[in-house]
Amino acid sequence: MHRRCFLRSLAAAQAAGLAHVPLVLPWEAMAQQRGEMAPVEPFKPSEGANHPLGAGKGIYPGRVVWVRDAKATSWDGVTGHWWDDANTNQKVVHGMTSGLLQNLTGRKNDRQAWDALFRSFNSAHQFGNSGYRPGERIAIKINCNQDRSPEWGTLSPGARGPAAPQNGLPSPHAVVALVTQLIEAGGVRGEDIVVYDVAGGRNVGQPIYTRIRANSGAQFQAVKFLVGTDFKQGGRMFAAPDMANPVRFSKADVPAAYLAEQVTGAKYMINMALLRPHGMAGVTLIGKNHFGSVYFPNDGGWSPRALHASVMRTQAMGSYNALVDLIGHRHLGGKTMLYMLDGLYTAEHNESNVFKWASFNDHWASSMLASQDPVAIDSVALDLLRSEPRATQVRGNADNYLHESAQAGKPPSGTIYNPDGGGTLASLGVHEHWNSADARKYTRNLGGKEGIELIAAG
Repeated sequence: MHRRCFLRSLAAAQAAGLAHVPLVLPWEAMAQQRGEMAPVEPFKPSEGANHPLGAGKGIYPGRVVWVRDAKATSWDGVTGHWWDDANTNQKVVHGMTSGLLQNLTGRKNDRQAWDALFRSFNSAHQFGNSGYRPGERIAIKINCNQDRSPEWGTLSPGARGPAAPQNGLPSPHAVVALVTQLIEAGGVRGEDIVVYDVAGGRNVGQPIYTRIRANSGAQFQAVKFLVGTDFKQGGRMFAAPDMANPVRFSKADVPAAYLAEQVTGAKYMINMALLRPHGMAGVTLIGKNHFGSVYFPNDGGWSPRALHASVMRTQAMGSYNALVDLIGHRHLGGKTMLYMLDGLYTAEHNESNVFKWASFNDHWASSMLASQDPVAIDSVALDLLRSEPRATQVRGNADNYLHESAQAGKPPSGTIYNPDGGGTLASLGVHEHWNSADARKYTRNLGGKEGIELIAAG
């Protein structure tokens, strides 16, 4: 299904006042009418609570830190926009980011935390016990799926119908907090940092760009921005595909993809995804964030369209999932030193607006998460989303990719995952579900030696 049809269907549902009604997507509805597909039911784990799969990653294997602070988010839903400085407290977001880093690494200050992360990455990759060195580039992948118009937060008119609000965007304040941390605490040169999303039609919009550039320091002026489109706003670079480093998907009918030269040329990556449901995959978190990284020379260019059929929430458990190849590729998950989820203001799904959480007393999610384990952080995020009554698009087999990733060396599908030709992948991280939405305890929280450890603050 083409994106423009998908957008029309969602806009029609919202116009009819159905924002919180479980939505049946058009391709699912047609299949159901033909008797080919049962309705997609709300997500239910296929395994019991506290049943860890895979091997935890990180200084503290399987550790995920979740910080929630309601003072970060004060938008009344009417006045201005949620990303305005009046509605998002930058000082609080800085404090949340600091808390994430120190709790994740077990260090007493931010400088020590960054040094620990760099040294952990380099030791794990047999680069020696070294920290960041000037000239080592860092790519920060953010999710700008809804940033597709010169006006931030509005869809372009034309092929997709009248302009309409689309405010499920990355938080400029969260991105600024991360970049500030890298420069001021991590000691990273601005010229070594690139913030990017290169899917065609997407931009790294003005609220992010101008807030970083608003700091007159030379390091902040040197930060780079890599985009698929910049709507003639200037200051961005356009991606060029590196044809020497393909992503070879582990299913015969999925063509090879390529990444931007600026990504393959980086030594480190930070995957800063969004915390939200997804109308096609069930959730869009760390794993799916690299849909904004891929180039298919014969199938859409800078577009993830060729991968859609391989990530559907309607696929059976134990099916091949392209997200495993993305998480496991040496230039993507293989060079990621930190995983973060921006959940300050979360959207109802990938083409919609932000919503308040019933489970947080009708307030915004006001959350950020961090981990060194891509499977663990998405497992925690899935548990958070599936426990929120208004997150109605968390449906079907949304955790199939987590089962496949945790057991990538011997996955339930039987797939031989080898996306970069370096050999069959081993476990990419640890997956499990918490014991309950009230207690939120994982196996390590309960004294086990395996599984996830969730540190919740705020």
